[in-house]
Amino acid sequence: MVPPRLTVAVTGPTGTFGFGLVPLLQADERIERIIGIARRPFDPAEFGWSKMSYCQGDVREPQALEAAFRGTDVVVHLAFMITGTASRENIRAINVEGTLNALEAAAKAGAKRFVYSSSVAAYGFHRDNPIGMTEDWPARRANHLFYAQEKADIERLLSERSAAHADLALYMLRPPIVLGPHAVGAKALLPGPLSAWAGRVATAVSRFPLKPPLVLPGVPIQFIHEDDVGRAFLRCVVGAGPPGAYNIAADEVMTADEVSRELGFPTLRVPEAPVHNAARALASLPRPSFLPPTTEWVEAISHPAIMDTSKARKQLGWKPRYTARQALRGTLAAS
Repeated sequence: MVPPRLTVAVTGPTGTFGFGLVPLLQADERIERIIGIARRPFDPAEFGWSKMSYCQGDVREPQALEAAFRGTDVVVHLAFMITGTASRENIRAINVEGTLNALEAAAKAGAKRFVYSSSVAAYGFHRDNPIGMTEDWPARRANHLFYAQEKADIERLLSERSAAHADLALYMLRPPIVLGPHAVGAKALLPGPLSAWAGRVATAVSRFPLKPPLVLPGVPIQFIHEDDVGRAFLRCVVGAGPPGAYNIAADEVMTADEVSRELGFPTLRVPEAPVHNAARALASLPRPSFLPPTTEWVEAISHPAIMDTSKARKQLGWKPRYTARQALRGTLAAS
């Protein structure tokens, strides 16, 4: 017996995660139809997405989501606001309330699976976080970083709300820094807009006759290529493994000084502990109103956030195709 083909709704399909996932949905014979929900109009045909139909919708409007999700088998929720000039109230209305609206609308539509794009930041940057966190380690609010606090809040609220919808399986993917061709412009989930920064620095470095050395710690950093994120999402879409939270990351763990060398700078390595302590102290200081919200990301340097990805490999049947270094180089090549 041939299994029925799926209709998949994707919120925020034109971000970094969308460009990793939608081409895979487009090419997969198990996917019959894709509904792309976004506030701003776009033409799926421009990207070659012939299976997708555009539906205008705002995650803050439950009725619009319910109409968009009607008849869908799977909802993939990618819409999220990272930075900007909006107030924290508006950002939270989009990120937290909007995600809960999407879950409830998916349940009302009779969807089988709800797939949410979380982040390693949901674990927070706490001193007792182990290196190589598994999904058994609790997601906890960061002390200061608003983005990370929201990610932890959303995971908790989704888990609580999904308990009332036994027929809707909840999947949550936790990637680290996402890199790749579409990460340029800080669309990815980066500590500060790292992708845009990396592109600008790489361009500037290429013009330096003499490259000054940077003094950097050997702080470990995980990356993942956008295509590998898309492949993990696809495994959730088709129900390849049981519902739950999954860590995903490239096999290779790089360090800050290694990243600097990839950018073309000679590097002088310094011990990690003083850097972590300084970042923790800076993060705890009151942030003056004239500083941009991105300065909060200093907390992400206060403790390494390194995940174990064994569960995704064993239960989802997923493994990355790109190393961290290849993901970084792909971003720089596209900048």
